[in-house]
Amino acid sequence: MKKIGSNFFSLVWTGVRRNYDNLDDNIAKHLGETDANSPVEIHLSRMFSDVFKRHSKDEADRLFIVGTRKTTPSLRKVSSRPVKPWFFSRVFAVLAASFVMLILLLFLFKSNKAIPGLIFIGSLAVPFSLMMMFFEINVYQNISVLELFTTFLVGGILSLLVTMTFYMLLPIRTEVSIESALIVGITEELAKCIVIIIFINMYKLNYIFNGVLIGAAIGAGFSVFESSGYVSEYGLATIFTRSFQAIGTHTIWAAIIGGAIILGKQRKHQFTMTDFFTKPRFLIFFIIAICLHTFWDWDIPNTGIDISLLQELIDVIIGWFLIFVMIDAGLREVKTLQGQQIVIHRTKKKQLVKKR
Repeated sequence: MKKIGSNFFSLVWTGVRRNYDNLDDNIAKHLGETDANSPVEIHLSRMFSDVFKRHSKDEADRLFIVGTRKTTPSLRKVSSRPVKPWFFSRVFAVLAASFVMLILLLFLFKSNKAIPGLIFIGSLAVPFSLMMMFFEINVYQNISVLELFTTFLVGGILSLLVTMTFYMLLPIRTEVSIESALIVGITEELAKCIVIIIFINMYKLNYIFNGVLIGAAIGAGFSVFESSGYVSEYGLATIFTRSFQAIGTHTIWAAIIGGAIILGKQRKHQFTMTDFFTKPRFLIFFIIAICLHTFWDWDIPNTGIDISLLQELIDVIIGWFLIFVMIDAGLREVKTLQGQQIVIHRTKKKQLVKKR
């Protein structure tokens, strides 16, 4: 039986490995408007290949001056090449090193003064690093650091306020049934979705990468403040689990919703209440985000920690797969918009020629 199981797993993995690179691309084709024969390649090894390369201080500095009138590139200059974020890894390294030093301060020197910092840095490390990754991926470079941090702080807290308002109105129970997990999933994802819509409309954003970034910023803020709050309820040990679980939770789910909002609205128009109920592209991803949240929170009866960890792993894989779909669709969008611009430009030229 072991041999059969091993062979079966090997067969399945081979199929996944051979078809993964095309799978998310095929899904993204249905989200964009580009020719089906113009693939956008995304490979994990290539996407993160710059993480281990040496980068100059000037390269890092340039990331922080985007989003102003003088530093936002025109659509023609926006890159449609595969995205290769790297700076986020340095952010994570600094935060992780700070976290380790605070642990040493607490356990070696028995200093309770390290606890607030431990809670804050532990809650911040993964969500904030992910947010910076999406900041790098935003090839339009039309969102400034000030707007990003404002969205992270104000948007994150506002989404918690909306969530708590919903909790006051809905019958939330403390039991771990699938029904309770579903109510929590709907409540929290709807709250984040409302706030993401507010910020996307306020900033007048129109691109998939913009939506993904705004969603990630609000999700990261939500994650940081929620994790910090859980410590007061469940103890300091909570931060050691939630800090690393954040790789596949609120930041990722909100980023998916942010991209879906852009997919669901008319270009250069605000996302409306009508769009919320009538746009299949938006609704599908929004419902998937709710399902991912529900599956994460649901404690399957009569199961142990191994099943719980498997649930989380499945959730993380699906969530990141959808992120890569969004990235694929975002790069297709760049190519489409640049192509449209060229066509319009040529048409104007022809009209000018005819007039002459």
